[in-house]
Amino acid sequence: MDHYFAKISVAVVELKETIRVGDMILFKGDTSDFEQAVESMQIEHENIENAGAGQSIGLKVDQRVREGDKVYKVLP
Repeated sequence: MDHYFAKISVAVVELKETIRVGDMILFKGDTSDFEQAVESMQIEHENIENAGAGQSIGLKVDQRVREGDKVYKVLP
């Protein structure tokens, strides 16, 4: 994870694979360890439904995360 905006609870994540609204993701770090569904994501302030490898997205998160936390897509 590249950056976290605490006031709006948004994490900036550079993707290594495709992600879609509805996918489950896992945040893992020194003090972070939780799963959540992707409910909202944006590129350049535009809502998107999916994004691919190499893109940086803004992702609404349920809990506080920190720069350097790892983000994993949870496979069904």
